[in-house]
Amino acid sequence: MTNKTGGLTEGNPIGAPQIRVLSIDDVRASLKDGWEDFKAHPGYGLFFGGIYMLGGLLILGFVTRVGSPWMIIPLAIGFPLLGPFVAVGLYEVSRRRRMGEPITPKGVLAQVFYQRERQLGWMAFVVMFIFWIWVYQVRLLFALFLGFKSFSSWDRFVEIVLSTPEGWGFLVVGTIVGAFLATVLFSTTVIALPMLAEREVDFVTAMITSIATVVKNPVPMLGFGFVVGLATLVALLPAFVGLLLVLPVLGHATWHLYRRATSPA
Repeated sequence: MTNKTGGLTEGNPIGAPQIRVLSIDDVRASLKDGWEDFKAHPGYGLFFGGIYMLGGLLILGFVTRVGSPWMIIPLAIGFPLLGPFVAVGLYEVSRRRRMGEPITPKGVLAQVFYQRERQLGWMAFVVMFIFWIWVYQVRLLFALFLGFKSFSSWDRFVEIVLSTPEGWGFLVVGTIVGAFLATVLFSTTVIALPMLAEREVDFVTAMITSIATVVKNPVPMLGFGFVVGLATLVALLPAFVGLLLVLPVLGHATWHLYRRATSPA
């Protein structure tokens, strides 16, 4: 671990941990630890990853059934925004493994259900709010750039988006806006979610700590965010099947990065 205890912040909100200085080596080590956690207890990873994959397939089936194939892209890209909540069980597995505590299905699931009574539930509103902003801004851009186009099939939608000036404008502006929203959400939640799963703090304090961690360590934290985004997008391509592996590894890795970024509870 390359954390520097001399890099702790001062004047944190009450109950918030101090923030350490991180490096790219910490990101690599966290990803490695996440892989080790998954290999040690693959059943939990496959279980939570399977829930997430099933949700993605249901969304895919829904937009196909209602005749809105163009919504597949924004929903598929935005759907991973909800992934950290599925990862709560993975955080618990990593925590128990690190502390040498027994890892049992009953104990892990009990911790997941226990979160309903804690501050983590409030974070759901924050994430869902940003998710709906993402969906509605896509609909707005769609109306602005492609409002007079008709799509009878997925192939027709792809053809128009990739072969017309309006389609390219839709992709470029949508990508810029989406990247901004993804950065905001990542900065708000990357440390906050595992922190709320472990500590008795309010969700506002957790969000402030998360944003402060990214501001203090922009290169390693945003580098980790890039890895998360790229790996998740690749995992979506084979009909969401890749999430069975990618989600648990990244969930475990997020926990380890949180532990490296903050002082002990």
